[in-house]
Amino acid sequence: QQEMPMTDGEVRRIDQENGKITIKHGEIKNLDMPPMTMVFTAPDNALLNGVNVGDKVKFAVKSEKGQMLLTSLKVVK
Repeated sequence: QQEMPMTDGEVRRIDQENGKITIKHGEIKNLDMPPMTMVFTAPDNALLNGVNVGDKVKFAVKSEKGQMLLTSLKVVK
């Protein structure tokens, strides 16, 4: 499985219950997406553990059936 490129972002909102996170992000190269703020879905809610609003993060995302799914999320200290 190919390693997804990591994108820099900043967390704006977390909806742990529904597995959603809003990230203000830079360009997502693998999806040809320009910088913007948008909501991503965490297929595994554990991805959102220990992440707080305002955190700088590096994350990877894939598009599946029209949904933006987080594949990894790391807080940058």
